[in-house]
Amino acid sequence: MRLVDFNAAPATDAAELLRPCLDIPRWIDEIVRARPFESFSALTSFAAAAAPDLSVDELDGALAHHPRIGERPAGDSTEAGLSRQEQSGVDGSGDTADRIAAGNRAYEQKFGRVFLIRAAGRSAQDILTNLQKRLGHTPDEELPVIAGQLREIALLRLKGTVTP
Repeated sequence: MRLVDFNAAPATDAAELLRPCLDIPRWIDEIVRARPFESFSALTSFAAAAAPDLSVDELDGALAHHPRIGERPAGDSTEAGLSRQEQSGVDGSGDTADRIAAGNRAYEQKFGRVFLIRAAGRSAQDILTNLQKRLGHTPDEELPVIAGQLREIALLRLKGTVTP
């Protein structure tokens, strides 16, 4: 959708367009209410800063739409299609994939949620390195990292959804 159309869309339509980017109602509402944006750059800057200090409940709600890294999501939802596209460069075979799968299990056991990382533009080895590093975090250290990764993914998705 073009920015001009996003700006003019009914609030419910604009919200539905944003939901697959980051399914956090407060983030969506802030962006929808801030329209119209004078430029694409203004939209992405606003989106990057919207809904600061995401709560644990908001993070967990947003994570519910993300598959395990290295696993291809099933279904035909917009979120599943975006995740497949974002993880398309991650090799799902071999020792690194096995180590990511084991790391996913360790992460879920330690933190009680799926490991999330912006996969687009990252190699499987880079993902594994980040996963291993993040397993050393405390839960309090990990929460802002998760929020940052959600925002990176949201901005990538937004840039693919709204065009200048």
